[in-house]
Amino acid sequence: MARNLDIVTLRSFVAVADCGGFQRAATSLHLSQGAVSQHVRRLEEALGRTLVERQGRGSRFTADGEALLTHARRILGVHDETLRDFGVEPGQTLVIGSTEHAAAQLLPDLAAALSATFPHCRIRFRIDRGTQLRSRLTEGRIDLALLLGPPDEPDARAVGELDLTWYAAPGWTRPARGQPISLVAFDAPCALRTRALETLAAHGVPAEVGCEAPHLAGVQAAVRAGLGIGLMATLGKPPEGLVARQDLPFARPLALFAAPRRGLPADLADGATASLIRLLETSATPLLGAA
Repeated sequence: MARNLDIVTLRSFVAVADCGGFQRAATSLHLSQGAVSQHVRRLEEALGRTLVERQGRGSRFTADGEALLTHARRILGVHDETLRDFGVEPGQTLVIGSTEHAAAQLLPDLAAALSATFPHCRIRFRIDRGTQLRSRLTEGRIDLALLLGPPDEPDARAVGELDLTWYAAPGWTRPARGQPISLVAFDAPCALRTRALETLAAHGVPAEVGCEAPHLAGVQAAVRAGLGIGLMATLGKPPEGLVARQDLPFARPLALFAAPRRGLPADLADGATASLIRLLETSATPLLGAA
């Protein structure tokens, strides 16, 4: 099978070196840290070499990583020079708003797909809660928001569904019959929170919100600590330290919508939506996360 070095992943790799770490590179590129990490892993898979390794709480480039860095700078330099010679400048930026669950699983693939669809656009991402994404969309601060339905936005387009899984700490046990299950949930309003409570209630399972958190890391940490169960979207890959629970009521998938800002050119809205639909159709499991 042919192997290629993608320009997007090379930019992330060089940014890690230039910015002094994954988090700073992610901030510089307007991506999540998970997206940058996955870009580096893709380069390692393509080359069959370890490029970055842990060092204490940080990381360092291996000898192979240092060698690739030299090549990557040269490749990017020639790439950008070629665009300039043909009078092509990345003058337009497409800002995609998404929730935290999507950061590691969806956004790296979506970034590559959008870069291929819009080679002259700079792709940026904003990771936030659904409420904040809707506000930014109204204010025109993001171009397209990936939201869990039902959407309030009249121009939102359905692009797929989100499969949901119950997770708990390995040692968690269900309370005695009649005792409420403790639920770890995102702060309201949240589509996942609502779906979790409605699912349990529909099956006669008493439940109460025992812990709330504004972000995914907090929800997962609380579930990991045994404070309750959590309903999440993880592409079938359990978060570290958590186990899927098959003994809880099935939670119906949530619809995923792409909502463009008012005035977004039709070619950008159509192209971004089509890229997302193709990406979801080729995935083994539908994607995305908390609203």
